[in-house]
Amino acid sequence: MNKKSFYIAVFFFGIFFVSQVNYAQVDSGIKPDDDLGNNEDDFQELFYEGLKEKAIENYDKAAEAFLKCIEIDKSVAVVYFEMGKCYMKLKNFGAAEDALKEAVRLTPDNEWYLDELYGFYVSQNDYDRAIKAVKQLVKYHPDYKEDLASLYVQTQKYDKALEILDELDAEFGTSLSRDVMRNRIYEATGRKRDQIKNLEERVENNPEKESNYLALIFRYSENNEKDKAFETAKELLKINPNSQLVHLALYKFYLDDNDAEKAIESMKIVVKSNEIKPEAKLKVLTDFVKFVGEYPEYEEDLIQATAMVSDANNSKTVIELGQYYLAKNNKEKALEYFEAALKLEPNNFGVLRNVMLLYIDLKKFDLAKAKSNESLEKYPSQPLFYLINGVALNELNQPKKAVESLEMGLDFIIENPKMEVDFYHQLSRAYTLLNNTTKAKTFSEKAKQIEPQN
Repeated sequence: MNKKSFYIAVFFFGIFFVSQVNYAQVDSGIKPDDDLGNNEDDFQELFYEGLKEKAIENYDKAAEAFLKCIEIDKSVAVVYFEMGKCYMKLKNFGAAEDALKEAVRLTPDNEWYLDELYGFYVSQNDYDRAIKAVKQLVKYHPDYKEDLASLYVQTQKYDKALEILDELDAEFGTSLSRDVMRNRIYEATGRKRDQIKNLEERVENNPEKESNYLALIFRYSENNEKDKAFETAKELLKINPNSQLVHLALYKFYLDDNDAEKAIESMKIVVKSNEIKPEAKLKVLTDFVKFVGEYPEYEEDLIQATAMVSDANNSKTVIELGQYYLAKNNKEKALEYFEAALKLEPNNFGVLRNVMLLYIDLKKFDLAKAKSNESLEKYPSQPLFYLINGVALNELNQPKKAVESLEMGLDFIIENPKMEVDFYHQLSRAYTLLNNTTKAKTFSEKAKQIEPQN
């Protein structure tokens, strides 16, 4: 094994340190008749020293060792390669580039050297030189071709980038990463028609692939071509009657088309699907709630749909349903959903407020008292919770405690005359229950003084 091959083998097999007895295949019993043997030994010692120092991150010492190797023999590419990486770590970028370029010059067909030089240019945002380097790498692996397309995007050479993406799609099929890049180009250039044409061709060339239809439906909709989007969705349903994702689009089209029965059918498919994410289901349920608000005759379908929701832990969905039933003045049902939401989000202030107010409205005063006491431990400066607590205590015929709670809560009211009036009314009632008519009248008068201003 000659010296150059030996060092290249060392590099590729990742050997960073070996015993000195293995430095070279030299017969120690034979004395060399010139300096060649000594030079080989010195070179190998320095090379391994450089690798050892590099392995323990002493990059300056490693670079010194590699420089001494070059003084002995300037023709070993791996030394420049290792030295270039050391200079990168030392942030001596000019020297790093020179060393890596020399490694590539000496061994122009070495993929690893080219890849390191390419990575160097990318790290320096030198995209033009990076393009030159990666063009040489394309012959080794198609992934480099995708890198080349990405660099063309970075340098706004969009036509060249699309040309490469088309070639890769034709050879290997589409991929998510390339589609992301393609969409970035279409967005940057405003080529919506080209984007749609590409998706139309995909549907035509691969009519069994659901994702092509879904992408085309989305782009048609985005481009306000709703009729084409609707027709594409119906076409997908013909080809794949079991598609669940298509109903994310279909329900909306059916609603716009005043086809309530089909819209509801699509909504039910969405909410019970295992393929569709909770966030998308929430959007559908929100639209379903609005729809039933306009057409209450379909309320039973909404109830069935909510029972089908596979992700019962989606608090947003539960809150939305609570708001729906609250708007319908179905307070018992609204409370049921808000209590469920509170279990999922115990620190949601809005839900907590709704639960306690519903307790008062539904005359569940024991629950209102308990929940407001618990809430005041978390929110000791929240006047609404003192008010709810006072109301509950009055209704439970505990006026003395009501007075304590209400008077404490008064101190936290800031520029809220309506709430202040409510406090005075409750204090008047508490003192009436305590047979203190003087104070009861005082607070009643205070309420009257404010009320005309509202």
